Amino acid sequence: MSSGAPQKSSPMASGAEETPGFLDMLLQDFPALLNPEDPLPWKAPGTVLSQEEVEGELAELAMGFLGSRKAPPPLAAALAHEAVSQLLQTDLSEFRKLPREEEEEEEDDDEEEKAPVTLLDAQSLARSFFNRLWEVAGQWQKQVPLAAWASQRQWLVSIHAIRNTRRKMEDRHVSLPSFNQLFGLSDPVNRAYFAVFDGHGGVDAARYAAVHVHTNAARQPELPTDPAGALREAFRRTDQMFLRKAKRERLQSGTTGVCALIAGATLHVAWLGDSQVILVQQGQVVKLMEPHRPERQEKTEAQSLA
Repeated sequence: MSSGAPQKSSPMASGAEETPGFLDMLLQDFPALLNPEDPLPWKAPGTVLSQEEVEGELAELAMGFLGSRKAPPPLAAALAHEAVSQLLQTDLSEFRKLPREEEEEEEDDDEEEKAPVTLLDAQSLARSFFNRLWEVAGQWQKQVPLAAWASQRQWLVSIHAIRNTRRKMEDRHVSLPSFNQLFGLSDPVNRAYFAVFDGHGGVDAARYAAVHVHTNAARQPELPTDPAGALREAFRRTDQMFLRKAKRERLQSGTTGVCALIAGATLHVAWLGDSQVILVQQGQVVKLMEPHRPERQEKTEAQSLA
């Protein structure tokens, strides 16, 4: 994945003319709320979600769906944020899986589990979320908030992925120029986030990291003052979350990861494993990082995702 320098644009350029037309088409295709028997317009994120996974998974659900319909990225991110925020303010207990269902799915005899995990029905939650998304789109059809019009910067991004000889693609990438809009960050620092996760033994860990690392980073109080620390904590928290999920669902995959968070004019890089970021200036490669490899003596112990 490569990206070019940000392109200057006026605040109302790029997407301003497309926004009303997109909302009109969306509501024309989905004129009514979904009924319980209606199929979902986009695949739900699995069968169950823990409460700590809801924000990241619903944001990913919205961005995937809206992106498939060619929504202007700033609008897609702002819509996703508003719909997710509204749903998170409601009582999610109605989506809770019944204890018997949880026990049948987990069948875990480990007596050292510290506290029971509340699992939510992903299908029902996704249906309610899409209805919330339709409602927000209907409100914005009359008056679109300023944050939904356009990014402060436009990035030139190219992405290329190859499966090689593996049976399935196990890697995931993230390209999120509208980082601030997706998480409702209103400070003057423009942020863009890019990441690659090189999975092995399956795609579960790579997909999980691609959904939750940036979500966890955005929720760190120190993000504005210490982006590097926020990324470090995001890796740690995502690792803990995935270990809990892997235990519940008996997953055995892993992943490396490398993230680039551009905050203003500063590039912050975080990584785990041997995935790398390369910076090219005037045709010359500038070394930014030292990848983690088995031969490195200083390699840390906390590398579950790798």
